[in-house]
Amino acid sequence: MSLLIVLAALAFLMFVAYRGYSVILFAPIAALGAVLLTDPALVAPMFTGLFMDKMVGFLKLYFPVFLLGAVFGKLIEISGFSRSIVAATIRVVGAQRAMLSIVLVCALLTYGGVSLFVVVFAVYPFAAELFRQSDIPKRLIPGTIALGAFTFTMDALPGTPQIQNIIPASFFGTNSWAAPILGTLGGVFILIVGMLYLESRRRRAAREGEGYGEQLLNEPAPFAGEKLAHPLIAITPLILVGVANYLFTRWIPRFYGETQSFLPSVIGDPAPVVQEVSKLAAIWAVQGALLAGILCVIVFAWRPVIASFAEGTKNAIGGALLASMNTASEYGFGAVIAALPGFLAVATALQAIPNPLVNEAVSVTALAGITGSASGGMSIALAAMAESFIANANAAGIPMEVLHRVAAMASGGMDTLPHNGAVITLLAVTGLSHRQSYKDIFAITLIKTSAVFVIIGLFYLTGWV
Repeated sequence: MSLLIVLAALAFLMFVAYRGYSVILFAPIAALGAVLLTDPALVAPMFTGLFMDKMVGFLKLYFPVFLLGAVFGKLIEISGFSRSIVAATIRVVGAQRAMLSIVLVCALLTYGGVSLFVVVFAVYPFAAELFRQSDIPKRLIPGTIALGAFTFTMDALPGTPQIQNIIPASFFGTNSWAAPILGTLGGVFILIVGMLYLESRRRRAAREGEGYGEQLLNEPAPFAGEKLAHPLIAITPLILVGVANYLFTRWIPRFYGETQSFLPSVIGDPAPVVQEVSKLAAIWAVQGALLAGILCVIVFAWRPVIASFAEGTKNAIGGALLASMNTASEYGFGAVIAALPGFLAVATALQAIPNPLVNEAVSVTALAGITGSASGGMSIALAAMAESFIANANAAGIPMEVLHRVAAMASGGMDTLPHNGAVITLLAVTGLSHRQSYKDIFAITLIKTSAVFVIIGLFYLTGWV
């Protein structure tokens, strides 16, 4: 019964998300409904002590990233930089390769260390412009961005700085470059198969005479200036964000050390406020990089930016609030579900799978799907099962690097179910619904999940690491 309660809560939340209802409202209803059916006395304590604690904790850490990312994306739009980049892209690769262009831009940003959520805000303005000029249906934008940002550069390619590739290192004693051959081959598989799928969708829409669409929501405002910036100037803020993020990630820990504390200037005898820099350096780096990118856009496009700054940033802030609250509610839902007996039953049952790598892959992707979070599901799975994974791998002669790569790639598999925070953010930013665009996101999810088993098969066939 406890297992059915967890699955029912998950199914209910996926259903309401797909139907277009607000996850901010229904995530706590789904989570507390499961608690009510498990132990009614814990509804209030879990709501305040777990759901709200995790939700507010998420906002405390990540709302500035959402806010700065939304403002950066809006300035890229109103400055005309997005249109300049699109025009140059069409000249170089052709209008028929619009999807590949967006995938590659997303891939470069995420592999450069830019947060997935920031990539959504930054890339959407010129993705919409490029799709409009190429007359490709707007409903295909979420699937295209998902392929570029949520898949091979998130956790497959060796060296990616995304958190999904960092978490396994602390459990297996590896580093972000673990299993470079398997990771690269898995990434190539995802890119090729994903592009074949998206191109087949584009060709089908073209045969049926479907264009970009009309009366759509959240459309980027048309550029009001007379002359577009040079493409090299237009792309400079995007490059700056990636480079600055890389540099800040290395400079901040050196400047502050392991911890930083200060005494608040208030009446009385306050305790010092201590910040663990190791846990915050990556977030501070992204915030600093986005500020640098925003200033770069303002410097290069002063007149059009200032002319529309007030109204444009109001819209950006509204979008950031909605996106961050959606994701934070999902985070709270996952925390409550992970604390229920039914979730433990799932985790225990998954340990019965005999093959070590298949066991790890299924366990991580299943828990990521239930929690709606790649990093959250993987953290829970590895915290509970890493020792058994390691013991079984050692008995079978499997290197720790392979365990690392399988765990990382599996975390980004079934995590993108309809209730996933990144999916909801992506759809909110693009102004599309689950019914319009989730089919393509789910297809990319299936391709990403199958890639994990492809690299497992390659390892057993060749022994490559």
